[in-house]
Amino acid sequence: MTEAETLLTDLSPEYVIADKGYDSDALRDQIRRQGAKPVIPSRKGTRQRRYDKERYKHRNVVERFFNRVKHFRRVATRYEKTTINYLGFLSLASLMTIG
Repeated sequence: MTEAETLLTDLSPEYVIADKGYDSDALRDQIRRQGAKPVIPSRKGTRQRRYDKERYKHRNVVERFFNRVKHFRRVATRYEKTTINYLGFLSLASLMTIG
């Protein structure tokens, strides 16, 4: 949650999909200022906000992808110290998870 605003700084997404841990007014306001729509369910005990439940289901695809990529030890533990090498192995792992 602490880096969410930083990650969104130079992006211009149409939607931002996140889980309940990212439910905050400040983050929602930043998402709207960037012209995107937040797709974030409300936490328990807070006022319930509407969100696109069909779009939220797509978050599962991203979660499964990260789970598969973490099986590649070199990517999960970040053996590569340079950004370009890490990105190369991440790309390779991504291609191998498609099949």
